[in-house]
Amino acid sequence: MEEFSLSPDFMRGLILKTRAIMANAGHTSDDEGNLADDEGPKRSIGYDHDMSSEEVISLIEDLEPDQQAELVALFWIGRGDMEPEEWQEAINLAVERQAGSTADYLLSHPHIAEHWDNALDRLFDGTETVETGEY
Repeated sequence: MEEFSLSPDFMRGLILKTRAIMANAGHTSDDEGNLADDEGPKRSIGYDHDMSSEEVISLIEDLEPDQQAELVALFWIGRGDMEPEEWQEAINLAVERQAGSTADYLLSHPHIAEHWDNALDRLFDGTETVETGEY
């Protein structure tokens, strides 16, 4: 895999904070803190602008453009739109398609934290872990 510039600590914190704002937006979680697919209100937007979401928005928007592209690439890989072997292609496509707020794009998907978590598992295939259960 090409270089991944976001630190495991950053990703761990981002995933946990994102799960929290999704839960605050009315999406329910299972026992492990993952958003539940079959419960809770169904809404097209995954978050409300409040203090905690503003913190996550700031974390994402304060990243360098290439790091924001990595978050988008992680989302696509975690959702299954692209494969881990297409990492660099996913980043290039994210840069190409960037328009507007990256944070708003990512946070409009209520399962974004799970997609990031899944992508990290797929990319690192057990060689490096970004545990999201503790922070």
